[in-house]
Amino acid sequence: MNDTLRIKVESLVATIPVGRVMTYGQIAALCGSPRAARIVGGIAHYGDPELPWHRVVNKKGGLASGYHGGRHTQKEHLEAEGVVVHGEADSYWVDVEELLWWPEK
Repeated sequence: MNDTLRIKVESLVATIPVGRVMTYGQIAALCGSPRAARIVGGIAHYGDPELPWHRVVNKKGGLASGYHGGRHTQKEHLEAEGVVVHGEADSYWVDVEELLWWPEK
């Protein structure tokens, strides 16, 4: 894995505000690798556990089955920040249009 990309991804994830989300693809694009959404997912899975990875969702707002503790734990972490999570256990999702965060340039 490209350490430069990992550093960029982790730096960006660290800035996601409480109660907001970003998508894997959005993060990849903002880090200069627009086709690397899956790599961002790998960084999330193996990256710094102190970062707010629970604020990263798929492009449709779906929570990650690979999140440490699974989708249910990601749901709990988001709800603790006031985020409304919809759906059932195997298909939890958030309203990306409402919650998507874009960093200032």
